[in-house]
Amino acid sequence: MTYKSPLLQRHGAVEAGGLDAGVAAHYSDPIREQRLLAGVHGAAATAVVDLSHRGVVTVSGPDRLSWLNTLSSQQLTNLAPGVGTELLLLTIQGRIEYDARVLDDGETTWLIVENDEAAPLAAWLTSMKFMLRVEVADVSAGFAVLGSTHEVPEWDALLRWRDPWPEVAVGGYSYAVVPEDGHPGRERSWFEYLVPAAELEATVGERPLAGVWAAEALRIAAWRPRRGAETDEKTIPHELDLLRTAVHLSKGCYKGQETVARVHNLGHPPRRLVFLQLDGSQHTLPAPGSAVSVGGRTVGTVTSVAQHYEMGPIALAVVKRTVDPEAELTVEDDGEQYAAAQEVIVAPDAGQVVGRATGFLRAPR
Repeated sequence: MTYKSPLLQRHGAVEAGGLDAGVAAHYSDPIREQRLLAGVHGAAATAVVDLSHRGVVTVSGPDRLSWLNTLSSQQLTNLAPGVGTELLLLTIQGRIEYDARVLDDGETTWLIVENDEAAPLAAWLTSMKFMLRVEVADVSAGFAVLGSTHEVPEWDALLRWRDPWPEVAVGGYSYAVVPEDGHPGRERSWFEYLVPAAELEATVGERPLAGVWAAEALRIAAWRPRRGAETDEKTIPHELDLLRTAVHLSKGCYKGQETVARVHNLGHPPRRLVFLQLDGSQHTLPAPGSAVSVGGRTVGTVTSVAQHYEMGPIALAVVKRTVDPEAELTVEDDGEQYAAAQEVIVAPDAGQVVGRATGFLRAPR
């Protein structure tokens, strides 16, 4: 069944497409909504975002954290109740299959995922139970997610996941060129609240709503990758700087660990994430999937794009590692061409040995 949020009945709601089908792209004024979500010029952020299309999977039982620890890229055995983290489930080749926001309440581990991840993730986890004391359930129909850049005091009783981005977690590693105190992700706080689906409208109440376009613009500006947008069937974590929040480099064995370790210690990821400032003179935006080229040669793909309330048209793209960081890029979409100034996110020589030699990268904590 195709999901449709009850909040699409709110005045001005225009439904989103793609990954965000089923919730509102905006409520008739996306730039104003973005400002209300971000909080600008000293004003407090007030808007919340309907993310009720997200998938939610629960894992309960006394073995849940140690079990998830053996399966995933993240160290979870000592995860404290209420502390948010992120895990990846990888293929044997180290490619990203699932990317989950993780929160434990002391009895149950909650995994918040993209809409299309919940059912296959629950099925795969169930197949991996063996004799362990765990129970897996896809509870997406019973729970909704609301996003916010601020903590909502009236929602203190709700389970709340705080995005760890862009902090370099214990066991993590930064592949970014910029110093940590200059990372644009530090300008964005992000929280996701779990709400019983039947209480979604009452929980929102009269609070102003911002569409997912507003949330996406702030995510892109923070260089925060998203599964299904920045990823494809070949993506490894290093390409998106996900070693900082989603990978513990010194934990025990898990599927895909060999690739993670080999690329980190001996090689370089074949592609790298970049931030693009797009030429806004055409008053249109290229679509995700548009080709990125240098001198007529395709070198990558636009993965996410948005109109930012301050910076104008911006995007994330994944390009070949060897692309000159100083090169002027061109984005091509259906015959239209957009000049694009690139800002390096993942260093072209990303990898532990080279990174320590150049000083670009930060060692594991």
